[in-house]
Amino acid sequence: MRIFRSVLLALLLLAGLAVPAAAQPTALVGGTVHPVSGPAIEDGVVLLRGDTIAAVGLRGDVSIPADARRIDASGEVVTPGLMDAATATGLIEVSAVGETRDNALNTDDAIRAAFRVTDGINPNSVVVPVTRLGGVTTVASTPSGGAVAGQGAVIDLHGETIDEMLVRDRAALYAAFTPEAAEATGAARGGLAMRLREAFEDARFYAENRDNYRRGATRDLSMSRLDLEAMAAVLDGERPLVVRAARASDIDAALRIAEAFGIDLRIEGGEEAWMRADRLAAADVPVVVKALNNLPTAFDRLGTRFDNAARLAEAGVSVVISSFDTHNARNLRLEAGNAVRFGLDRDAALRAVTLAPARMLDVADTHGSLEAGKTANVVVWSGDPFEPLTSVEHVFIGGTEMPDDSRQKRLLRRYEDLGEWPPGYDDGS
Repeated sequence: MRIFRSVLLALLLLAGLAVPAAAQPTALVGGTVHPVSGPAIEDGVVLLRGDTIAAVGLRGDVSIPADARRIDASGEVVTPGLMDAATATGLIEVSAVGETRDNALNTDDAIRAAFRVTDGINPNSVVVPVTRLGGVTTVASTPSGGAVAGQGAVIDLHGETIDEMLVRDRAALYAAFTPEAAEATGAARGGLAMRLREAFEDARFYAENRDNYRRGATRDLSMSRLDLEAMAAVLDGERPLVVRAARASDIDAALRIAEAFGIDLRIEGGEEAWMRADRLAAADVPVVVKALNNLPTAFDRLGTRFDNAARLAEAGVSVVISSFDTHNARNLRLEAGNAVRFGLDRDAALRAVTLAPARMLDVADTHGSLEAGKTANVVVWSGDPFEPLTSVEHVFIGGTEMPDDSRQKRLLRRYEDLGEWPPGYDDGS
C-alpha cells in the first residue's frame, strides 16, 4: 500500500510538471506584406506562433521552423486585421427589435458615464462572423444616448466568451455634442456645454474629496458615485473621451472643454472637421470619419464632403476611418478605398483602419500592425484590399485561422439549388 501511494504521488508530480505541446507555427510566405508600422515587404514572411506574431521580414531573413504550416501567399497581400472604431457589434442584433439592442440605457438621465457595454456584448451574435469575413478582426463596441453615453470596449471577433474576446474594457468614455444630446440637456447647445462642464467639475471635486464624500461631508453633486468615478477616470488620463460631433462649432466647443479640463480628446463623426483641421492637428486630436459621407443629412452636417479624410490628413490630423455601421462593418475596406479615391494617401488609408484606431483607443501595444510580439491578427487578401473584387483568403485572430463561414453563407448554400420550382411546372416548351 505504501509503494502504491509513492507511485501515485510520483505520477501526480510528473503530471503537474508536464508542459503542453506548443501550437504548430504558421508561416505566410511570399506575399506583399504591409506591416503598417514600416514599409511594404515584397516576397515577405509573417510567422505566427501561438497567439502572437513571431517574426516579420523578407523570405530569406526569417527562419521558418521545419514543423511550421506553410501558406503560399505569392501574388497576394498580407496586412494586419482591420479595426473598426465605431460599431455596436455584439450589442445590436436586430435594430428594429428592442430586446436585441443593448447599446443604450433607456433613461432620461443625460449623464450615463457609469454604463459599461462589456457585460451586454453577445459573443454569439451572427454579426461577428459576417464582419470578420470582410477582414475586420477587431472593433470598438460603443454605447450611445444622452450627453454622456457610457464606456465602450475593444474586442477581437473571436471567442466563446466576452473574456476571450476582450482586448480592453472601458477603452473610452463616449459623449456627444449633437442636436440629440442637446435635446437631452435642454434643447440648446449652450445647455449641453453647461451640463458637460458641470459633470467634469463635479468629477474633479469628487476625486479631490473622496473621503469626505464617503462620510457625507461634501456639497451635493450632480451624478451618482459610479458616474463620478467614470468621469474622474477621464480627468486622470486613464481613458480618453470620444465626442461625437459633426458641426465645426460643435468641434470647437469640444476642444474648449477638453482644454479646460486637460482631457485626452478624440472626435467621432467630424463631418465638418476639415474646417478645423489645423486646430485639431495642433491639439493632437484624432478624428474618426466615414469616407462616403457627402450629403448634408442634417443641419449640423451641411459642410460634409468626400475629401474630408484627405484634408485632415494633409493638415497632420491622425485620421481613423470607420464604417459607422454595425451590420456592415465588413465594408470597412471599401470606406478606406473610397477615401483613397478622394485624395487620401493609400498608406494613410491602410493606417486609418489598422494602426490609427489602435493608437486612438490605446491598444497599439498589441494591435494595429504586423510586428513581432503583437497579437496575431492577420489577413491574407487575393489582391489590393481596397478593390471591391478582392477576396479574403485567410483570416487569423489570435493566431487561430477563422472558418470561412457565416449564417449568410449557410443560408446561401441551403437555398442555392432548389431544383425544379414549382414542382411539376411545365413552361410549354
